[in-house]
Amino acid sequence: MNLQRKQVLITGGSSGIGYAIAEAVLAKGARVIITGRRPDVLREAAGKLRQIEHVETVAADVSTTEGRKATLASALQGGLDVLVNNAGGVRAGWLEDTSEAEIRAMIEVDLVAPVLLTRTALPLLRASGEGLVVNITSGIALVAAPFYATYAGVKAGLAKFGESLRRELIGDGVHVMTVYPGATDTPMMRSSRAGPELGFVREPASAVANAVIEGIEQDTFEVIRGGEARAKMIALNRDDPAAVDKRFLDLKLALAEAVRDHSAL
Repeated sequence: MNLQRKQVLITGGSSGIGYAIAEAVLAKGARVIITGRRPDVLREAAGKLRQIEHVETVAADVSTTEGRKATLASALQGGLDVLVNNAGGVRAGWLEDTSEAEIRAMIEVDLVAPVLLTRTALPLLRASGEGLVVNITSGIALVAAPFYATYAGVKAGLAKFGESLRRELIGDGVHVMTVYPGATDTPMMRSSRAGPELGFVREPASAVANAVIEGIEQDTFEVIRGGEARAKMIALNRDDPAAVDKRFLDLKLALAEAVRDHSAL
């Protein structure tokens, strides 16, 4: 896809990977709408992005019916070519220490919201003639880490949703691409103390965004971050999952402490 003059809607676009994607698609000549729950952060992000090009904003919570309606209102006026389902939330820790409210929040924002938003947006994407859905999942959807049971589950669910939908939409003029970021230097990761010694090597959000743009331009099915190390871990998890279990057993206590306060909901 050539992004020039395409209308792109990015949920969770006021910070982190979403903001970096907005910067990158604007640089390619796209028109952009970003959404976010916090109006002040959204205004600040839009102010910076407007130094590149005009940006529309929608202050909305996509985990709610009202928020999803508001999110798509601007697209209903100007059309929609690309939907980037990026908004997300996480709460790490032992499952039995995770509240029902936190579990439900992850399910709603990380899985239910993109499924329902995509469903509503499909007529607009079909009308584009060259529509695209980009689902931002997580490397944890490929190799699940302890203390992220719910998060891994919903992100894996989003990945399989995208795979199924891609096959459902073959021939309909709408493509689906799935993105698997690794640990990324974003506000969502600030409360995590897991570092390289535990396998969490953070890369800039701009690196993820650049890979997303490359994937869009090449019409790829998926973008997996983490390089050769991630590829080896994925292969090991497929061929010898007990070996991956052993690796995590050796890190378990240190990892539990490092992610105990990791929360962004």
